[in-house]
Amino acid sequence: MATATSELVFSSQANHNFSRILGELKRANLSIANRLRSIREDADFVCEVAAAFGGRPLVANERCGSWYVPPESKAGSAYFKSTDGHAGQWRFSTRRLNLQLLALAGRADGCVVVDSTRRGKRMPDALGKTLPVWCCVLNRVLFPDAHPDLLALFTPPDAVSRSEHAQIEARIPEHVAALRALGLDAEDLRRQLGKPLRPLWVTQESPLAPTDEVFANFRPVICCTSSRRVLGAEMSEGGYIQGAADDTENWALGLTPPVFWRHVDLLLSTPESDLPDLVRSLVAEHNAEVQTPVPKQVAPCLFVSSLPFADQPSPMTCRVAIFSKTTDPSTWVKSPSLMEVGVGKHKLASRNLRLALPSISDFVQQFFERATLEADSADGLVASSSEPRMVLVACETGKDISVGVALALLCQHFDNDGSFCVRSPSSGHTKSDIRVKLGLIMTRFPEANPSRTTLQSVNSFLMG
Repeated sequence: MATATSELVFSSQANHNFSRILGELKRANLSIANRLRSIREDADFVCEVAAAFGGRPLVANERCGSWYVPPESKAGSAYFKSTDGHAGQWRFSTRRLNLQLLALAGRADGCVVVDSTRRGKRMPDALGKTLPVWCCVLNRVLFPDAHPDLLALFTPPDAVSRSEHAQIEARIPEHVAALRALGLDAEDLRRQLGKPLRPLWVTQESPLAPTDEVFANFRPVICCTSSRRVLGAEMSEGGYIQGAADDTENWALGLTPPVFWRHVDLLLSTPESDLPDLVRSLVAEHNAEVQTPVPKQVAPCLFVSSLPFADQPSPMTCRVAIFSKTTDPSTWVKSPSLMEVGVGKHKLASRNLRLALPSISDFVQQFFERATLEADSADGLVASSSEPRMVLVACETGKDISVGVALALLCQHFDNDGSFCVRSPSSGHTKSDIRVKLGLIMTRFPEANPSRTTLQSVNSFLMG
C-alpha cells in the first residue's frame, strides 16, 4: 500500500535543512546581478512611457527613482514621500514643496514622475496618494477661480478606495491653508505652470498607445510605476525583482545611480561571483575623482554646499563646515572666517546640532560685526571693499545639516530683504515664521532635504 502524504514525518534536522535551503534560494534570487538586471529592464519600460507620452521629460522621484532613469534622459528630481501618503497620514509637506516641477511642466506640457514599489503593491503611495494631494493643493492655491472639476482631488481607483479618497479629500482645505501661509509668490508660480495639474497613472499593466496630445485644460503629471507587479515569491519570476532599487544600503555596496549608468554594460556582463569586487572598485574610483561642489544660494548672502570647500576662499566669506565626526567645541573656530564643527553622523548629528547652533550663530554674528567695524574705520577701507559679505555652510551631503544651519541663521541674523541684522537671542520666533523661511529656502533650492530631526533642532534653538 502506498504511503499517504500525511504519514510522512521529517526529522527536525531535515526541517532545519529545508529552511536553510529556502533562505539560500531567496538570497540568491535577490543577488546584485538580479537586482541590476531588473533595474535595467524596468528602465527600458520607463523610456517607453516617455516616448508614448510625446517625449515629456522624465523626473526621478528620489531616492530610488534615479535608478530607473538614464542620466541623459533625466530632466530633474522630485521628493514625494510614500510615508506622507500612508493610511491615516495623507500629508502635504511644506518642507518638500517640489516647486521646481512647475516650470518644467509648464514648458513641456507636463512631465513623467518615476518611482517603484516593493513586491505585491501596484504602485507606491508616493504616486498614488502623496503626489495627487500635491497636485490638488497647488491647483487650489494657484488657480482658485478655475472650474471645480479642475480643482478636484484625483486618485487611482484601483489603488485608493472611495472611502480613503473621501478621507484624503476632507484634509485638503487644511493643506491649502498651510501652503498659503508660506506667503509664496502665487502669481509667479501660476505664470510658470500656465494650467492646473492633473495626475495620470501608468504601470507595466497599462496599455501604452503613443500620444503627443496637448491637453486643453491641464498639465498632465504621468505617475509612472517602473516595476512590474509580482504577486508571488521572487523565485517564481526567473530572477526578476520588483522594486529592485529599494534598500540600497542592504545590497548596493556603495553603488549609486550615476556609477551604475556610467558602467551599466560592464556591470550587466560581469559574472555574479566577480560583481562585488567590481562594484567596490568602481565606487572607489568614483569617490577618488575630484569634484568641486557648486554652492547653492538660499538667500541673498547665504549659501549651502557639500564638502569639501573650494581651495581659495574669498576673505569676504564666512565658512562653516559641519563634519560627520564628533569634535571638541573648543577646537571649532579655526580662523575669524572659518569654523569646523564636528557633530557626528545621521540622527546623532541632527540632535547635536541643537547644542552647536548657539556657537555657530555667535561666530557668524561676530564675522559680520567685525566687517561693520572695519567699514567704519579709516584703516579698514581696503578690507571693506564693495564685495558683499557672504556665509557658506557645508555638510557631507549639502542638503540636510547645512540647510538646517542656514535656516537658523536666516531666521536669527537676516531681515526680510536678506540683509544682516543684529537680533537678541530671545527674538520671538514662531513655528509659522520658521516655516515661511524654510519655504523660501526650498523655493531657491528644491533639492534640499533637511530631516525632521534637523528641523526639530532648529526649532528648539530658535524658540527656546
